[in-house]
Amino acid sequence: QKKHLKSICLQYQLYLLLNSHFFCLLKNEMGLIIFFLCAYVPKTAAGHCKWAEVLKDLEQIKTSKDIDVSLYTANTDEDKECQEPVIRCFFLEMKVILQECRIKNCSKTQDVLNIWKNGNASLENNKLNSTTSAKCKECEEYDEKNFTEFIQSFVKVIQKECK
Repeated sequence: QKKHLKSICLQYQLYLLLNSHFFCLLKNEMGLIIFFLCAYVPKTAAGHCKWAEVLKDLEQIKTSKDIDVSLYTANTDEDKECQEPVIRCFFLEMKVILQECRIKNCSKTQDVLNIWKNGNASLENNKLNSTTSAKCKECEEYDEKNFTEFIQSFVKVIQKECK
């Protein structure tokens, strides 16, 4: 939401600047360049983490008492080149949590579903280099940990991505 507020403030300031001289500016080349830059700037606003919604939902479910599963939990200190497979592993395990929640009718089922949907959408929209290093582990090679440890590790990995 902060991103949108900054964008709106920037657009309003540009609007005030251009409003008084709008037609004069459009008569020359520099005016057209400024106009197109102003239209483009809000779309390129930096500083927004694509995982922000996932982080928010992880905070919602981390205290859940009705989720009791053991999950493959990737290491939070994996090499940078293994970050994508690590994140994919966490989202694969979220599917296990989602199935468990549906069976037990958990109170946090919707939050878990949101995490899974948002994560998969972000991974699909941002396909990084699909070639993974041979030294990166498969999800099943990690130790199984309880739900609380899994969520703590997941939060650390996502926070690292947002920095």
